[in-house]
Amino acid sequence: MIRKVRSHQTQNEPLIFERSSPGKNGYQLPPLDVPAVDAADALGTANVRHEIEGFPEVSEVEIIRHFTRLSTWNYAIDLGLYPLGSCTMKYNPRLNEFVARIEGLAQAHPYQPEELAQGAMRVQLQLQQYLCEATGMDAITLQPAAGAHGEQTGILLIRAYLESQGDARKKVLIPDSAHGTNPATAAIAGYEVEEIKSNSQGMMDLEALEKAVDESVAALMVTNPNTVGIFEQDITKVAEILHSRGAQLYMDGANMNALVGIARPGDFGVDVMHLNLHKTFSTPHGGGGPGAGPVAVKSHLAPYLPIPRIVEEDGLLHYQYDLEQSIGRVRAYYGNFGVLVRALAYILAHGGDGLRNATIDAVLNANYIRGGIEDRYELPFKAPSMHECVFSDDKQAKLGVKTGDIAKRLIDYGFHPYTVSFPMIVHGALMIEPTETESKQELDLFIDALRSIADEVESDPELVKTAPHTTRIKRVDETRAARRPVLRWKPAVEEKQAAD
Repeated sequence: MIRKVRSHQTQNEPLIFERSSPGKNGYQLPPLDVPAVDAADALGTANVRHEIEGFPEVSEVEIIRHFTRLSTWNYAIDLGLYPLGSCTMKYNPRLNEFVARIEGLAQAHPYQPEELAQGAMRVQLQLQQYLCEATGMDAITLQPAAGAHGEQTGILLIRAYLESQGDARKKVLIPDSAHGTNPATAAIAGYEVEEIKSNSQGMMDLEALEKAVDESVAALMVTNPNTVGIFEQDITKVAEILHSRGAQLYMDGANMNALVGIARPGDFGVDVMHLNLHKTFSTPHGGGGPGAGPVAVKSHLAPYLPIPRIVEEDGLLHYQYDLEQSIGRVRAYYGNFGVLVRALAYILAHGGDGLRNATIDAVLNANYIRGGIEDRYELPFKAPSMHECVFSDDKQAKLGVKTGDIAKRLIDYGFHPYTVSFPMIVHGALMIEPTETESKQELDLFIDALRSIADEVESDPELVKTAPHTTRIKRVDETRAARRPVLRWKPAVEEKQAAD
């Protein structure tokens, strides 16, 4: 009989339900010092549940150790690099968290009278001013809850503006290198979507754009830098083409990590854009939130911004609601306030020079990785990379190994996978964004891992195709998991009986 050792238990932690032993509990209550009351009599039988069926019964030390062991299984930004392209998963300074937890900010209620919310309102106003300065725009709303919500707000602003000119128009143009939410946003706003192909350099094809822009086009939604990590070098010409025909230029600002302090979208012709504060300006992000997607505009779109707007009169701030051309509210209250506080803390801690240096480091790190693996993985576009670099699995696919296999093997080396198979214009894409927060030592380890995997593909491709090998759960059947998901937990005994 083989005795289970502690390391084995740690690697294969049972469910808390499976640890349960009847009669155990993790607490002690002092003796009653008041007359006992029957809950059913006091609350009514229908409102009392005497027990929770199947509720786990464990001791305090068991519950502590169980969740502590589970916590060691999680990969986190505090443990290592997240090379997820277009996600900007970077380290989040603890200073941001401290500021966001200041009682007067953390406990502020959105229905507080304005005279008692001046500090919170000042945070919003100051952040608005800094974001306008960083983007080169004239006005901004902090309401949208995240990037896609910001996109929707921006396109609705364009629609309202064009309607005031007598024609909302019918189409929105979207490059094939844009973020996937862009066409969905345009469709939700009531527009037809037309795709603009990229040229051989991974940038927008100006000739194709010229042909596409007519009087039916409301706007172009461009991601810049785009999803292959390349700056749209002809962006001023793009703006001129659109403006000459009465259309607007919307910029998806999700990749502002590559521009802050270096280039301002408002200076190269952008009319409206959103920012992902949880990415560029550092809030812990993942699993769907939290987020913030402020929308910045040029002056001709400012009258249509959502209400309320913060205005200052005689040194006091108040919310202004009586704006006739506004598209109205796009969110309850005034935005994800905790994210706004963190963004302001991040900006103030860095200062102008610090923000610029962060951008430079982000671009430097991406190009350092590019140079470190360019001879082992196919680089489809040779234009200079910005904050991320995108490779393809062409070399490895010839030996039967795909980008998903490489990503899973990377887990065995202790790294979170890169973005797999995106953007769609690169077949078998490996999309890598190291961000500015990673050291040379961490980048070298990541480069060595990818180079080692490239060697393994050539010497033992099956090793990579069956990865990961060191995780608690080995490679799963992803197709079956998608088509036949198991959505209800069954005790091990019940599962065995069902199998028999």
